[in-house]
Amino acid sequence: MDAVFSRLTGVFDRIAAITDRPRTLGFLIGAPTTIVLAIAAWLTPAAQGFGTHMQLGLGGCAMLTMTGWPCPMCGMTTTFALMAHFRLMEALVNQPFGVVLFALTVIGSVLGIADMVTGRGIIRAAFRWVGRREQLLALGLLFGMIGGWIYKSMRMHPGLFD
Repeated sequence: MDAVFSRLTGVFDRIAAITDRPRTLGFLIGAPTTIVLAIAAWLTPAAQGFGTHMQLGLGGCAMLTMTGWPCPMCGMTTTFALMAHFRLMEALVNQPFGVVLFALTVIGSVLGIADMVTGRGIIRAAFRWVGRREQLLALGLLFGMIGGWIYKSMRMHPGLFD
């Protein structure tokens, strides 16, 4: 486990070192996150709670097709679409960890745009904040993803845990 964390250590410093220009760094973070949010708003959430990604021309989930079990990211695109349509409760029921990832995407978008506009180095400050908590945040994200996967599995196979 320490080997994994040692590889992760400093990743935010390396990203921040890409440029010394806060506006450029703001663009590199703000543009992709804003595009993700725009796509989520454009999509129509799938009624069954997964499969929304197929509207983008992607295929169905191979894991779900082959095993009948959801993949760890099952329902994330649908949850993003639900959140982008301001349907918070449906999103929470569908995939709670997706709500967390959506919120982080919104934060990335807002901070990136703020840096593009102001050039104040907000992203760099955020990277430093995250860097000081890197291991804890990585564990939180990992356990959040695993928890979301277990939750989605239980929702898709409700009789399994009776």
